[in-house]
Amino acid sequence: MLHLRLIVPADRTEEVLRLLERTVGTAHLAVLSGAARSPAGDVVLCDVAREAGDELIGGLRELGIDKSGSITVENMDLTLSAHADKAEKDAPGEGADAVLWEELSEVTHEESTFSVTYVAFLSVATMLAACGVMLDNAILIVGAMAVGPEFGPLAGISTALVQRAPRLVARSLWALIGGFAVAMVVTAGFAWLLDAFGLFDEGMVSADRPNTGFIWHPDWMSFVVALLAGIAGTLSLTSAKSGALIGVAISVTTVPAAANAAVAFSYQDLQQTWGSTAQLLANLGGIVVAGTLTLLLQKALWAAQRRTGPAARPSPSTVR
Repeated sequence: MLHLRLIVPADRTEEVLRLLERTVGTAHLAVLSGAARSPAGDVVLCDVAREAGDELIGGLRELGIDKSGSITVENMDLTLSAHADKAEKDAPGEGADAVLWEELSEVTHEESTFSVTYVAFLSVATMLAACGVMLDNAILIVGAMAVGPEFGPLAGISTALVQRAPRLVARSLWALIGGFAVAMVVTAGFAWLLDAFGLFDEGMVSADRPNTGFIWHPDWMSFVVALLAGIAGTLSLTSAKSGALIGVAISVTTVPAAANAAVAFSYQDLQQTWGSTAQLLANLGGIVVAGTLTLLLQKALWAAQRRTGPAARPSPSTVR
């Protein structure tokens, strides 16, 4: 269930209540008349089944409540109520399959921002991966994958393409390209510094690396794995099962490929540089393609479910 807290101008409250009452899947409607001070208005509280949330939020935005008042949505982990159980039963579809497009757009917008924190995480992850590459240490590679924040901009690109939001595409591309560019430059400098201290040397790059040599040898399996990771990552975002993102992060070699390219370039090993770059592009492209197709399929399936779902219920009397 989702919990909605709305601030509504007093002259729009009845209109909002009618929308809430006729939406299948709502429960626990309450109105606190005149309770809001900034912005001034009534506070309307309501619970709604997740599978009915996107349509309801869209209807509230059509009424302009996000501009004249406010719309706050919270996920509820536990609700003990027969009314809530009935609301979830009445709502068409399954909550796990529902996509809250407003929530997805907001999450991907926040995570695809070119910020100091984002660049710092990506740079640290790339430097960790550089250590893993030079030491041929698979554990460090896995750790670097888990630290890397690059899935946010990738999900932002997929979401923006499906939602036809060119500004978010540009924002996400800037975070992705700019972030990796800065991280790779920092990692190249990191490699030169450790070389000066005698911790890195050119022989470590050219040595036989049975645990990490695959990073600069892309093949079709690299693209296949990226496709599967993109599907899993997108599903984890749309179903609010964010724990699966860790598995996605450690299944693709985006950060290690960037690190290997930066280190190889610092030692003028162009073969590894180009191979690692190809690996990086294959992974990034596979994730974006898979994420976009997954969202398009989810959108189509959910639209089909909504068309075959129950009609809106008749409006009961408002209880204040």
